[in-house]
Amino acid sequence: MSQLAYAVSAPAVATSAAAIYRSLNAGPPDDATLADARTFLGQRLQAAQQLRDDLPAEPEQLAPWIASRAFTVGVEYQAYLQGRREGAPRRYFSNQAHALHFLKYAAPTKLVDGAWLYGLLARWDDPDFRPLIQTYLEELGDGVPEKNHVLLYKKLLAAHDCEDWQQLPDTYFEQGAIQLALAYDAERFLPEIIGYNLGYEQLPLHLLITAYELNELGIDPYYFTLHITVDNGSTGHAHKAVQALLQLLPRFGDSASVWQRVQNGYRLNDLGACTTSIIEGFDLQEELENIMAAKAHAGANMHSDYCRLAGRSINQWLSDPQQIPQMLAELESAGWIQRGQPPENSRFWRLIQSERAEMFGVFSAYEQQVLRDWIVTPARVPSFRARQRSLDSLGLHQTPRHGALRGIVRHHADDDDSSPLRQLEQQVATLGSKQAAVQLLQTLMTPAQHHRPLGLMATRMYRQLIA
Repeated sequence: MSQLAYAVSAPAVATSAAAIYRSLNAGPPDDATLADARTFLGQRLQAAQQLRDDLPAEPEQLAPWIASRAFTVGVEYQAYLQGRREGAPRRYFSNQAHALHFLKYAAPTKLVDGAWLYGLLARWDDPDFRPLIQTYLEELGDGVPEKNHVLLYKKLLAAHDCEDWQQLPDTYFEQGAIQLALAYDAERFLPEIIGYNLGYEQLPLHLLITAYELNELGIDPYYFTLHITVDNGSTGHAHKAVQALLQLLPRFGDSASVWQRVQNGYRLNDLGACTTSIIEGFDLQEELENIMAAKAHAGANMHSDYCRLAGRSINQWLSDPQQIPQMLAELESAGWIQRGQPPENSRFWRLIQSERAEMFGVFSAYEQQVLRDWIVTPARVPSFRARQRSLDSLGLHQTPRHGALRGIVRHHADDDDSSPLRQLEQQVATLGSKQAAVQLLQTLMTPAQHHRPLGLMATRMYRQLIA
């Protein structure tokens, strides 16, 4: 492949981003899977070439460019906060259901956070790659569970019952598929990885606003506030991205050609769904109708004919998902749903949430929140931090995130010699060289594995070995 023309083989059947995502997120790919991923990535790079970007003309201008961007974001954020103090509504999230919808639809990207840098672990002994490897290790929380970005997001999804994201439309998998394809093809796409990392690690305005509004709605913003701090342009990932780029560019030879490849990698960030497009794509009525339509398939024949709505049985209403909008209107017309009132005033809600709820368990917590917000705009809810302060005052606060054990003298918490953690420690101790130990640990630090107990311990050991 030339430096600027991305060779793309034509598969018999076009491979979707979701299919690439699932196959690569299962672990290191075989040859056929890697070939599909390479074709997919070549196609996306061709699309990226057609986009425009805001990068400076020369790499040497990157440092002042980042400083200028960060200053602008800060000014815009302060203007946002001033507007909120003066009574402006939330800019992004109309209600809690809207915010949870965002968490769910962003999941395919967030659950492979940092993956694009995985393939660089093999360069552990090359100082020029150290800033990028440090960035990957920090995405992994240096092996500390309370800091591992993927683990944090998985816990956030679980806390709000938003884990059902696997069947989302293809566009929501595109960014994650790009990251995974880069992860397993680092030698071929190194300039593109450097460019992608440069774009992804910039601190955007939407990250600041998202964290602020999630907290307002009672949702833990820590995953997002953590990125605000680690992505800073002074010492954080944005700084490391520029540092690595300037160190590595001279090694490629034709700097102009390589800089164009870096730019194409940077533009990959603009493909597929993004934070703002996910937020803008939410419609409460449509989301509720989609939820009810999905329930119709399971519930079409589960009701007796005792209850009738507008002269038709519930089974008849559910027999065709296209009838869901009319069914909701009839429920409202018949008084089963009292729009604009507390949900408890609605008979339909009491079937789902009450002491004798006949439909208990039919709707997940996320689905109930969508229905609740559709019935009535909720009163102001305590922010996440306010609720945590209340728990503190009662002595009920959860284990704090900070102060997690970082020592690596003992990596495991299990004295059983047969435990996988202890066996890994013993295996590393018997290897004859640092190179062999690092290579073993890398196999446990893949995007699919690093957030699991063995991967977390491998990350802690890897960090110590390369220090």
